[in-house]
Amino acid sequence: MAPEFLPVLAEDDVLRAAQVYAPQNHLTPEDQRRLQQELFEVQRRPEAWGLILPFLNNPDPNVQFFGAHTLQVKIARDWDAFPADSAPQLRDTVLELTGRAVSSGQNKVILRKIFVAITALAIKLHPGTPSRWPDWLRSCIGALSGMGVSREHILDFLAIVAEEMETADLLPPHKAQMQTTLADAVPMVVQAISECIQAPSMQRSYNELNAALKCLQAWMTILPANSLTPLVPLLLSLMLPQSEAPSAEFDDQAFIPASDTLQELLIKSALSDGSGTKTVTEPLLLWLDRYGDAIMRTTVSEGFVDDISHSLCKLLVALGDHSAMYFAKNIAAPAQVKEPPPCPFPLPAPLPVVSHLVQNYLRLLLAYTALPGYYGVEEEESEMTLSYWYLFQEALWTADYGFDVAEDGDSGAQADERERDMMPVAKAVYTELVSVLRRKVVWPPRAVLGGWARGMSRRFVVYRRDVGDTLINAYYVLRDDMLAFYVNDVLQRLSTRQAHEGWEEIEGTLHCVMAVQEAVPVEDSPHLRQIFGPDILGRLPKTGDDRVRRTALHLIGSYASWFTTQPSPTPGSVASSPLMNAITYVVSALTDPQLCLFAANALRDLCDANRIALAPHISAFGELHAGLTGIPDTEKAKVLQSIASVIQALPPAEGIPAVEAIVSPVVAKLFEALQSANQLPEEARAMAVQQLATLTGVAKGLTRATDTLLALDDSPELQSAMDEMSRARADSQVVKLREAILSGVRTAVELWSTDATVSDALSDLFKGITALPSDVSVISLPPGPLLELVCLAAQRQLTAVWLSLTNMLIIQLNPPSLIPTTFKSEPTPEAAEIAFNVLQVLLQTSLTFFSQPGAMVSNPDVVQAFFGCLEVFSHHFLPAFYRLPQELFNALIQCAVSALSLQERYSLTSACTFLSSIINRTASNEDLAGAKAAFAEAHGASIMRAILFGFAGVAPRSVAPNLIELLSTLTGKYPAESKRWMSGILFANDFYPCRATDDAKNKFIKAVFSTRSLKRTREAAQQFTLVARGLEGSTFGYATASM
Repeated sequence: MAPEFLPVLAEDDVLRAAQVYAPQNHLTPEDQRRLQQELFEVQRRPEAWGLILPFLNNPDPNVQFFGAHTLQVKIARDWDAFPADSAPQLRDTVLELTGRAVSSGQNKVILRKIFVAITALAIKLHPGTPSRWPDWLRSCIGALSGMGVSREHILDFLAIVAEEMETADLLPPHKAQMQTTLADAVPMVVQAISECIQAPSMQRSYNELNAALKCLQAWMTILPANSLTPLVPLLLSLMLPQSEAPSAEFDDQAFIPASDTLQELLIKSALSDGSGTKTVTEPLLLWLDRYGDAIMRTTVSEGFVDDISHSLCKLLVALGDHSAMYFAKNIAAPAQVKEPPPCPFPLPAPLPVVSHLVQNYLRLLLAYTALPGYYGVEEEESEMTLSYWYLFQEALWTADYGFDVAEDGDSGAQADERERDMMPVAKAVYTELVSVLRRKVVWPPRAVLGGWARGMSRRFVVYRRDVGDTLINAYYVLRDDMLAFYVNDVLQRLSTRQAHEGWEEIEGTLHCVMAVQEAVPVEDSPHLRQIFGPDILGRLPKTGDDRVRRTALHLIGSYASWFTTQPSPTPGSVASSPLMNAITYVVSALTDPQLCLFAANALRDLCDANRIALAPHISAFGELHAGLTGIPDTEKAKVLQSIASVIQALPPAEGIPAVEAIVSPVVAKLFEALQSANQLPEEARAMAVQQLATLTGVAKGLTRATDTLLALDDSPELQSAMDEMSRARADSQVVKLREAILSGVRTAVELWSTDATVSDALSDLFKGITALPSDVSVISLPPGPLLELVCLAAQRQLTAVWLSLTNMLIIQLNPPSLIPTTFKSEPTPEAAEIAFNVLQVLLQTSLTFFSQPGAMVSNPDVVQAFFGCLEVFSHHFLPAFYRLPQELFNALIQCAVSALSLQERYSLTSACTFLSSIINRTASNEDLAGAKAAFAEAHGASIMRAILFGFAGVAPRSVAPNLIELLSTLTGKYPAESKRWMSGILFANDFYPCRATDDAKNKFIKAVFSTRSLKRTREAAQQFTLVARGLEGSTFGYATASM
């Protein structure tokens, strides 16, 4: 019999609805989706309340689930439509339904839905004064207990209450009220959990124990520290072995959930972040001291990490995250454990010293780090421990190490004690870690590796990378000792290696050296000299054994900048240098198809970092260039970039023959591709792209390695270098070379500018072959002709690529002065004319493109690049806008205004930035006083209208800060006009439909114009946005107000 306050549906309607949700194998997926949609539509109606009781009483579990789901949805989403005076009856009915559902044995998925519904109902009824459901949690527990609901289900309910409250969207006062009810229930919850854990093992229900521990995990963030502390020994009692002889045997059904709960306590509770060292850390260390070794011995002897051992590893990691600082401070602490906390197992007498417990923990964690076998194939746990070693290293540097006389009988200074006692132990730990990880990153022999699945190899590669990050932390502790260990390891293995043995062990050591490169200071190091000398690098294979050679190439490339610390090699010298050893090794790999890519990358890095040292050897690089016949074009481009880097270190005039020697063949191949475009279009395009990429690499190599923008001055050295470059650029050979490059680029644009691959290659080339005046090379091209090509390409197909290139080239038309000045440099008349012509072409092209229906919505990247380009124009060539035909300028501003209603964030943001820029710069330019007034008269009101409509709901809320900045700019430059515009727009009949009242609008206007503060304007605009969108008073609204 349904309660009177719930609607009653006809039995046929209920049956039809039930049939829709019950599994029907004869229906097609489309029919099933259609019928389910019908049911969801029914669920939205007020009559859906009438589905709850018949659905929950249906024998089909699927229908029962949907009944429980409907109850939850109706309470959470449609509560405002429910009669308020019927709420108490609904509350009692829901509790009664819960009791019936439990007693009838409905599964936990359905019960969970009902428990969520009860919590949702409490969230609706409890907050407020007076509360419509005071002390709701206790009354629920009382009601459920009175109906015979078991403790297991009550604990499930309490867990769901905590989970739901954590994510409930409530205003702070209401949230506080709900949290108070949870706080009041803490003693009851702790008692229920404790009773379950303390049940004798013979009488224990594992389902009830799991429910208790899941409940404790859910309440972990709610329980205060004094409630958690007594639970620690109870949890440890679940982790005691059932028997200790001949080997410890643990109850995994109790051990694992207890371990999981302790992990949650260490990470998320009031005792997390290093708290409770006496009540949590030390009891766990004492437990580990007694039982940890037994579990580890079983793991090693069986060669398999079982569930107990895996859980222990997770617990060790959680304890490390929690107590890293404690371990760092006590790694050599001489004092014994004082006043032992309650422990459910026998403690040794006398109690161990704290340092013994800490070192035992580190030994256990290291044992998991060092598990035998390959990660991802034979074990999964070693990777879990890696994050701890970073935390421990950080803690070692920040821990206040030192003890008073009563503890260690030594009144020495803290720094002395640290170096004498703490650091030797820490170094011993990290030395062992380094040794362990070196072994763990070694690849298996090829016969074993051949049996791995592809995914296993990928996982092992990722693991090696993660180990590299951990080794960096080890380096900060060990410093040179770590490099010395690796050098000695490689030397020993090289000296004992037999011809039939593989290189896997040596490759693993080299990988470790490479991994720590970013931490190694760029200074002379005898260990690195040894690695890159004849004793190690000189003895590595130069044929076959791809992996060790590839790692050696990566090693050389990663340490490229270190070679600058070595004396420059002398041409013709008998004695080899580390740099020339590295160059020789790299060059020998260029002809190997498997290693060519890695060798080319290493050579590029070496030459880029060591230009000056390698410049005297330019003839050797000429020989290298002559022997590039067997190298693929993709790698040849990097080799040419390497040679160009060395050429750059020569005086410009001396480098001209070398530049011509490496660039002319590339240009010739480019023209060859262009000329064959009609006969072999695909092959020609691919060849052209490769030659453009090669030119890009050469241009990058010829660019100065130092950034002159970091030290702009009028130093004689810089001016002399620029004068020398100018003379070199005037050389007739170089002029012809630049003309040939520009001619080839122009033809490529004419043929293939609409091809994405070619346009990307041209974009990279334009970025590499242009530069500011202080960084030009002999082949750098001026921005003017390239802007002409950009316009040509944009007219054929407007893309973000060409607009972004325009940004860069416009800046180069008006480069910053080398002499610091408070005044912005004015562009030359020639540059201003070029910019004006480019602006006209791009505006006509872009506005025509955007005028097509949906073009701005469908091409947000183009919109963003377009307005970003215009913002750069407004910064460097503002007067050009006011030389435009009036119709074109008006169309531009109208386009920007219409962009303020776009839903894509970056498009709208770029439009805001452009409008702010042109308004601000126009108003600040005394020469444009007339343009300022005309701009306001023609466009001020439309811009203000777009801003206000955006606040009211047209624009996404994420761009509110950008609209606010635009509003501030407009009101700051046109205060009187802006007030008139705002009043007229806000109170107009056609203002965007929103929830802002006349009072809210007046408050907004008053707040904006009563201050010149951007902060006040921002606050007023944010408040108006919340009001207008109906979000005032909502947690979501205020939480996202500053997004």
